[in-house]
Formats: sequence, C-alpha cells, structure tokens
Amino acid sequence: MSNALVGRRILWLQVLGLAAVQGAISLTWVIYNLYLKDLLVAFGFSAALAALLLIIENAMGAVMEPLMGSFSDQRQHWVGSRFPQIALGMILAAFCFLGIPLVVVVGGVSLKALLPFALVAWALAMTVFRSPALSLLGRYAFEADLPQAASVLTMVGGVTGAMAPLASDFILSLGPLAAFSIGTVVLLLAALALRLVNPGTAVSSSPSSTGANAQMQWANLPWIFATGASVALGLRLLLQNFPKAVAGTGFAQPKLIMVALFVTVAVSALPCGQLATRLGNRRAMLIGFVGMVVAVGATAVMGSAGVAVLVAIAIGIAFSLVANGTLPYALSMVPPTKAGLGTGLYFSGGAAAMSVLGSIGANLGLTVSLLVAAISFATAAGCVVAKRP
Repeated sequence: MSNALVGRRILWLQVLGLAAVQGAISLTWVIYNLYLKDLLVAFGFSAALAALLLIIENAMGAVMEPLMGSFSDQRQHWVGSRFPQIALGMILAAFCFLGIPLVVVVGGVSLKALLPFALVAWALAMTVFRSPALSLLGRYAFEADLPQAASVLTMVGGVTGAMAPLASDFILSLGPLAAFSIGTVVLLLAALALRLVNPGTAVSSSPSSTGANAQMQWANLPWIFATGASVALGLRLLLQNFPKAVAGTGFAQPKLIMVALFVTVAVSALPCGQLATRLGNRRAMLIGFVGMVVAVGATAVMGSAGVAVLVAIAIGIAFSLVANGTLPYALSMVPPTKAGLGTGLYFSGGAAAMSVLGSIGANLGLTVSLLVAAISFATAAGCVVAKRP
C-alpha cells in the first residue's frame, strides 16, 4: 500500500530515485547506439540492418509502451504498487543487455544468428518498465509542481546528452563486454535506488492521491499520442541536423557545440521548472515550442560559429521548457488510475514517429528536415492548445 505525506509539495527523494532510472535508461541507450552497427558488421551482417532493427524496435515499442503502462495501472489497482513490474522489467532488461556482448564473446560465429534477436529482446525489455516507472512522477508532486519535479529528469538527460559526444571514444575503447557490463550494473543499481526511496509514497492531494474516481476522457488519448509523436519527431530532426548546419558555418568541431547545447539543457532545467510552476505548465510549454520554431529558423540561416553557439543555447533553454512539461502534460490528460496508460501513449507516439522517420527520413535534406521539425513543433503546440483535460 502507498503512503501519503502531508505538507510536502514535492517528494524530492523519490524524484531522485526516478532520476536514477532515467539516467540508467539514457546511458544504456547511448552504449547500445554506439555499438549497434559495429557489432552487426563484425558478425557479417549488413550495416543497413542496424537501421532496420531500430525501425522494428520503435514500431514494437509503439505498441508495447501503452500496453505495459496499462498493465502497471492494473497492478496498481489490484496489488497497490507498480514496483514489482518495474523491478522485474529492470532486472530483465539488465540481463538482456549483458546478453548482447555475451552472444558475441562467448557464442562467437556459431551463435551469430542470435545477435539481432538479442538486440530486439533488450529493447522490448526496456518497454516493460519505462512507462510504469516514469508514471510514478504523478505521485511525487502536486499537479502544479510536476514540471519542477520533472526538471530533475530533464537535467539528468542533459548531463547524459553532454557526456555522450565526449565519452563516445572512451566507451568504445572499453570494448563491448566491459561497456555493456557497466550498463547492466547501472540498471540494477537504479532499480535498487528506486526501491530504497519507497516508490509507493505519494504526496497528499497529489494527482495520484485524489480524484481516483475521475472519469476517463477517451478523446484525450489521441492528443497525447500526437503530442508525443510531434515532439519526438521535431527534436530528432533538429538535433540530428544541427551538427550539419554547424559544420556548414566552417566550424571544425560541431561536436563541441552539441555539448554546449546539452550543458545548457542541464543547467537551465531547474530554473525552467520553477518558471513553469509559476506560469503554468501549458504556457511554459508553448513558450518552449515557440522558442524551438524560432531556433529551427535560425539554424537554417546561421552563418558563423558564434551565432551557432547562441542558437545552441537557445535550443537548450527551449528544450528544457518542453521536456519539463511533457510528462506532466500526459499525466494531466488522464485520471490518476490511468497514469501508466497516459505515459505509455506519450512514449508510444514518440516511438511511432521514430519508426516512420527511420523508414522514410534517411534521404531528407537539411532544409526539408528543418522545415519538418518546425512543423512538428508547431503541431505539438497546437495539440497542447487544442485539448485540455
């Protein structure tokens, strides 16, 4: 059974437990993406298989995220806790993650046919716990304070994003067995950290401790999905093409400007969360979307490295405003008893968009990609404005 704490607007200890989970998710995906193509090519598979696997994984994730989220809602109703599913999913994902290099190192050529299945199995295992875990955010803060709580998760994502370009060579130098072993340990430690902070605790009068009998507004669900798809598509296209635009200015190290962008995300996340608490989440998200559209336009025309740095900082701040608001937005669109479904649908939209982009987006030029990114952010803003809980 959960415990309700009276007089506290945000349960920071529990939020930090979720941040550990978010950090583990981010780190393992960084390792996975760094090694995916090399492992496949080393075993004689085509490099194109890496892109195909990501398409398949995202398509399956689009189905699995809301299913696993909904299943965790049932667990919460009947058992009183989502944590058993979260713990099982994280343990399963950890050992599937370790299994990837073991197929390579232990199995050798004789088991090479298992490698694609091991890769997909890990990606599916991650869907077992991601939506159930992150839906817990709704228990840990008053609804008005959710963006401030979510800002800790955004900050962790920013730190991971900043480290990825700098640490990629180091991670690759470790070799697959050591790198994947580190990811496995981090996943297990994150599960332990979440368990130690008593994940069933809830703020009194939080979205999950009141309104248990609120009616489900089924018409809200497509809007959650569409917002998730639009945000994910816009961010992927912008972040994927921003280094190309930076390189076009003549700057020799676009990787460093990407580091500056993610450092800005990490540094601005907490202040942007406080701003969203004062302004209201939807208003802060709209400011973020407008900032993203303007930044996309600036990316298309920037002509020097100095301007690129300023645009990167602007993107980082706008990114924080949007990222802080996405989970609170999804949670606000469903009753507390369907928090897992709402969170899962948001991630489902993102996964579906990534699957489609992987299928048809490889040949998009810089200008077209930025145009689609701007349209995606505008569409996401339209979803936030058009449909209220």
